[in-house]
Amino acid sequence: MPDDHDERFRQHEEILRSLTAMLAAQHEMNTRVEGFIQEQRVINQRLTVAIERLEVTQARMETLFARLFRPDTNGRDA
Repeated sequence: MPDDHDERFRQHEEILRSLTAMLAAQHEMNTRVEGFIQEQRVINQRLTVAIERLEVTQARMETLFARLFRPDTNGRDA
């Protein structure tokens, strides 16, 4: 009977060691993912600023083209 108890105790200890190792690995992965998410946030902010600048540039170009090429001349000299 004591052998059964010792064996079960050993199995439980092994399970706990395995779970502890998995938890440590998961924590490490979560930390890495959090880093990736933070990097992605920075990239998203930079892209948002770039897009806003491009939109302003596009609007300015549209205004300039509208002045250069009047609709009634269709881009040709009158």
